[in-house]
Amino acid sequence: MYPVKIPSLIKPLANDLLWKIDTNERKLYLTFDDGPTPDVTENVLRLLEMHHAKATFFCLGKNAAAHPELFNRLVKAGHAIGNHSYDHPDGWKTPLLPYVKNALRAHHVFKAPLFRPPYGRLTLSQSAMLKKRFRIVMWHIISGDFDQSITKEKCLNNVICNAEPGSIIVFHDSVKAAPNMLYALEETLKHFSAQGYSFHAIT
Repeated sequence: MYPVKIPSLIKPLANDLLWKIDTNERKLYLTFDDGPTPDVTENVLRLLEMHHAKATFFCLGKNAAAHPELFNRLVKAGHAIGNHSYDHPDGWKTPLLPYVKNALRAHHVFKAPLFRPPYGRLTLSQSAMLKKRFRIVMWHIISGDFDQSITKEKCLNNVICNAEPGSIIVFHDSVKAAPNMLYALEETLKHFSAQGYSFHAIT
């Protein structure tokens, strides 16, 4: 199980991490983990462009290295880039130095000021070391697009029923998540655009 909306009591326990953007304006911050992925990421870019939306892509180093042209399309389209490690280790199961080296291996593939830990799992010592180089970004809303036990409609509802000004929302541009994600993303863009929201990259 996972909380769709991060409980407010968690944030003070890790207030040095970015969970939500402090704003009263109608702005949302869409983020995509695990790409870039051929076909999937292209479809994400198409939907974002249709709605004049900017987003933040937390890329795996191995995928950016395998698909440099697709990675460069993200940059040229004006989206923000974040480091999501080289190959998605679990911070709770990985010792400090191997974990940090994994993040730095991705940093050698592409330079990015932001870091999001895979699974959102990070120890205090890992956080302390990575904060010397990166701004660590968590999330306010997780769509659940990776969860194959839920429908695409449930994935959409996770977002539209919980998002509010400044929400950082997690999607995944992966093959596994694509069926839920592409439906939920398109409807999220339509729904919140109609309400006067705009979509921004994290800087």
